[in-house]
Amino acid sequence: MDTSPTLWWDSDKNCLCYIEQTLLPGEYRIIECRSIDRLATAIRRLEIRGAPALGVAGGYGVAIAALTVKSDAFPAFMEGVKRDAELIRSTRPTAINLGWGIDRVLAAMKTADKPDEACTIALREADTIAREDTACCHAIGKNGAALLPDRCTVLTHCNAGALACSSWGTALGVIRSAVEAGKDVKVIACETRPLLQGARLTAWELARDGIDVTVITDSMAARFMRSGKIDAVVVGADRITHDAVFNKIGTYMHAICARHHRIPFYVAAPLSTFDPEKSEHDVEIEERAREEVTTMGSRVYIPDGAKVKNPAFDATPMDLVTAIITENRVLRQPIDTRSHLSRTTSH
Repeated sequence: MDTSPTLWWDSDKNCLCYIEQTLLPGEYRIIECRSIDRLATAIRRLEIRGAPALGVAGGYGVAIAALTVKSDAFPAFMEGVKRDAELIRSTRPTAINLGWGIDRVLAAMKTADKPDEACTIALREADTIAREDTACCHAIGKNGAALLPDRCTVLTHCNAGALACSSWGTALGVIRSAVEAGKDVKVIACETRPLLQGARLTAWELARDGIDVTVITDSMAARFMRSGKIDAVVVGADRITHDAVFNKIGTYMHAICARHHRIPFYVAAPLSTFDPEKSEHDVEIEERAREEVTTMGSRVYIPDGAKVKNPAFDATPMDLVTAIITENRVLRQPIDTRSHLSRTTSH
């Protein structure tokens, strides 16, 4: 199985490197990022996406700011870094990990007295976040693999794999760990309209690893569940409040169908995704561009006179979740994030 990183710092080139996800599966390209504006564009365009990956990118974004802000006066230097950090933070409002990674590196930099020292600390802390993310995903994978039958078919939605993290993945980490443990796992990947992260990214990852994967359209999921072809649903998360799980639009629909057909619905996510002091209605749902829905390739499928809604995420009520798989343990119903968990400063 491929365990190479998908988002990393190249110390020789002194830049952030990542797999450009919008080009997959047709083209595999590594991007070298050296500026805050380029990183902000990458996050907005979903060249870098997925909650844990955004946490890593946020940390490296602060490091890039520290390397590029030009000021010998430490207070002015830090103000410049914070200004750049806020630009990165504003790119994706729903996923909490982005701000978590930014805040963690900024907090570490407070121990510095001068810009050069702050740069060293920022990069060291961002590297630590990336290493911890990989370890976290493997722990989530191990905890989640124990929940899957020895022979099963798992449905997943969007992409919560290595591409959504620094490596291994959360939901796909559970699948990879189960396969590594000798279990016979097949995967049904929902295509995930409108940007097809399931069809383009999840299928690419699993096929590359030799894991049996079949792609279906999102609207086929209920039929497959009713026919007895799905044994479990495993998805990731972009934010988990005390009452809901925020994940790619369409997740709520799958949770309802899974409940009706008595299929376990699992969420695999690191503790850094938890936001237990917030409720569903406190969270801003990112509304993305009309063109993502109206256009596929060069062809327009919706007339100009028709309105379009394009929320990137939906909220799944906590009572529809069978369990949340974290790096520490599996949280089963009744799940009360305010009682059992608090936001942590590390994975």
